[in-house]
This record gives sequence, structure tokens and C-alpha cells, in this order.
Amino acid sequence: MQLRFRDGFKTVRPIVTALAVIASASVLVVAIYFTWLDLQWIAFLAGVLVTAILAEATRVSRLEWLASLRIARLAATREKLEHETNLRKNAEASIAANKSRLQLVDETIPTMIALIDAEGHCQYHNRALMEWLHLRPEHIHGQHIRKVLGPKVYQESATAIRQSLDGQPVHYERMQHMPDGTVYKLRIEHLPQFADDGKVTGFYMLMDDITSPEDLHVREGGTPSAPTGIHHPATDSSSTQDSFVDAFSEQVAGKTDVGQIRSAIENGAFQLFCQLISPLREDAGKAEHYEILVRLLEEEEGMMPPGAFFPLAEKYGLMPHLDRWVVQHVAQWAAHQHDHEDGKESMFFINVSGATLADPGFPEFLQLTLVEHGVPGSRFCFEITDAELAAKSAFVAEFARKVRGQGCRIAISCFGRDRISFDLIRGFRVDFLKIDGNIIFNILRDPVSLAKLAAISNTAMKIGVGTIAELVEDEETIAKLKEIGIDYAQGFGISRPRPLAE
Repeated sequence: MQLRFRDGFKTVRPIVTALAVIASASVLVVAIYFTWLDLQWIAFLAGVLVTAILAEATRVSRLEWLASLRIARLAATREKLEHETNLRKNAEASIAANKSRLQLVDETIPTMIALIDAEGHCQYHNRALMEWLHLRPEHIHGQHIRKVLGPKVYQESATAIRQSLDGQPVHYERMQHMPDGTVYKLRIEHLPQFADDGKVTGFYMLMDDITSPEDLHVREGGTPSAPTGIHHPATDSSSTQDSFVDAFSEQVAGKTDVGQIRSAIENGAFQLFCQLISPLREDAGKAEHYEILVRLLEEEEGMMPPGAFFPLAEKYGLMPHLDRWVVQHVAQWAAHQHDHEDGKESMFFINVSGATLADPGFPEFLQLTLVEHGVPGSRFCFEITDAELAAKSAFVAEFARKVRGQGCRIAISCFGRDRISFDLIRGFRVDFLKIDGNIIFNILRDPVSLAKLAAISNTAMKIGVGTIAELVEDEETIAKLKEIGIDYAQGFGISRPRPLAE
């Protein structure tokens, strides 16, 4: 109702205004007529009449100016719309004209091209890359680069990928081994892409096959095929295990029964276990932590026992592969776990070998893995033995600095086995001391072991380092540990190891 009244008023307002002016003029004329002998009245009324006429003229002039302004704006808007319409038509015509050319380049250019975004997912690929990988488009587009290239190649390229996502162009060459023994040589280039604000949005990865005849070696009867370590993501959920088996088989063939080891992993005998690390003190928090263990099962069927497996892996330089395999699987598993109900996170303690401590590519691999699975670094605590600390203090310090920069923690395991070695940890920050199990095992019967444990506990408490007792076997030992003030306990008296997947 009010809206209708407003519209009606706007329609009749000019008429009302005109009638009001006419009525005012009429009144003034009559007043002048009856007071024609009074010159002062005549002058006053004439002035009022002139003022009214000027006010009306000013209002009409302003309305004409507003109308002209709006007409000009409308004309400019119409002109801009016509210009943008012409630009859109020209762009569509250009795209239509170049579509066949772009398709020709995309399908025939021999260089393998992929666009990787800042999260590591493939947003574009050409036909050459798809044919090289022997994958369908849906198994490349939108998939993480680790799934596209395979875990082994991804791990080997972790440093280059990290540099590209930091905005640095990268050029390198690598040899690609085929299952049949063929070896190809690839030239790879990473070209970072930047947004308007300067942030890295991803990078283009260009790969060229530069294999020369003298570089190409094929076993008798073999034919070239897809690269090793590049797997169809839907063919086998244990592709990461396969990559480790390939590396193991290549280096230990003839030294042991590789077929038995491969069979053990494929049949699930090579697994990750976890053992609970339980808090003993109330101020240590309620979150329960876990040590990650690697196990080979079914030893009674003639398979190589773990005690023989690890020295062999260390001998042939395979421990960095195994450590990365463990980190990858734990991160993947942790990404689907919920935090503790009180908001405190559980940590996973992972032993790292001396070779991994000296591996310059491991921190970059770790960072990419954490980003890929969305797991904070605070969920990981890397264990370093006091023997490695004493023998490789420089490598340990650098390793600790880099992984702590990603939020991870550091623990010294087997602490106190030979001597009280607090002087070895002064050069860098340590979060936990895992006290050697031989000390813990004897604290109820050996006063020297008990005194040694008390000294470690008191010193660790003063410098703000947590303590974890290993090889805790019974309730009496747990009670003594609580009395001394140890923060956490681990052993069969707390919990036996169980598969990580449970």
C-alpha cells in the first residue's frame, strides 16, 4: 500500500508543484491589485513572486542536469558492454581457431609434461606422459604425484620437488631401470609457477627421454617397458612395499634367498607393529605414545629372522629405504586416527639408522610426506641411539635441527648403557631420554642400577627432558619407576607389541 502511494505521489508531484506556483502568483496579483496605492507592498510581493519563479527554475534545471548525467552513464555502460561482448566473441573465436592446434601439440609433442599444484596433485598431463606411465587419465589427473610416479621414484625426487615448491627452477638427469633390465636416461626440468602475489602455485615437470644407443642396455630377450617404481595406483595397495623389495632384490641377489624375502612381504609377513609407551606421572599427560617396530614373522618356516635382516639391510645401504617406508606408512595410518579425547596428541617413536641420519634428502622427503597426508610433525619422534650420537654427533645435530624445524621431536634411545652421557646432548635439544633396558631390568636387585636410574631421572628433570623406561616387565618395577619420578614406561609389563593396523 505504501509503495503504491509513493509511486502515485511521484507521478502527481510536478502537477501539484505547478498548481502551487500558479496559486501563489494569483494571490500575489490580487494582493497587488488591492494595494496598488502602497508601493512598499507592491515591491515586497513582487520580490516574493520573483523568488518563487527562480526557485522553480532552479529545480527544473537540476532535474535536467541529473537526467543528462544518467543518460551519459547509461551510454557509457552500453558502450562498455558492447566492448566486452566483442572481446568475448573474439576470445571464443581465437580459442576455437587454436583448439585444433593446441590439441595437436598436446597429443604429439614428445616431451612428457605434467602440472603439479602446491599440494602435490597433478592438474594437467599430456599424452606423452600418459603413454609413458601406461595409466588412464583418471589415474593421473587430480592424483598425488607419489601415486602417479610410484613411491620409489617419488622418494628419489623428493628434494627436487621441495625445491620447486620453494620457487626454484630445477634441472637434473636420472637413470630409469626397467623390469626387464633396460636402462633409460631421462632429462627432467621443473618450472615453478607463481600467482600475482608472488606465491608458488605449483610447477611444470618436463621429462625428455635422452637415452643414447650406448646408454640402452637390454637383457637377452627383453623389450623396453614401463619404468620401475611407477605403478598403476589401483593394481596393488602395497606398492610402497614393492618398491622396497625391488631395491632389496637388486642389491642382495645372490647373498640370501631374495625370493623368500619377497614372498614374506607380499604375504604380509613384513609388517609394522607398535608398542604402547604409557605415562606414569600425572603431570606427564594422559596421551599414550607408541614405538613403531618392524617385524618379519613366521621364522619357523625358514624365513630370515629380523636379527639377520637388519644387519644385511645396513650392509647393502637399504636402511634409508626402509626408514622412509616406515615413515610413509605411519603417516598414512596416522592421518585417519583421531586425537586423544583430552586434546593431546599421541606420538609415534621411530628408530632411524645411521645411514638415514647422514641422508641429506630425508628431511625433504619427511616434509613432503607430512604435507601429503596432513599430519603435523609433532606426531613423530625420531629415536637416535646414544652410540650413533657419540659416533656421528655432527650428522645427528644437523638431522635434529632439520626435523625439529618441521615440528618433530628427538629421543635418545639406549641412554646410559655405557656411561652417563649428558655431555653428548648439550649441542642440541632433546625431548626424551629412553633409558636402557638393562638398567631398568636390574633396579630391583642392583643398587648401582637403581642409583644410576635416579641420577638420570634427577638430571633430566632439571634440564626439562622427558624420561622413558624400556624393558619394563612387572608391576613392582612400575611402582619403583613411579617412586623415582620416571615419566613414561615401555615393555611387556605395560603392553605387548601389536600390529599397527589394529
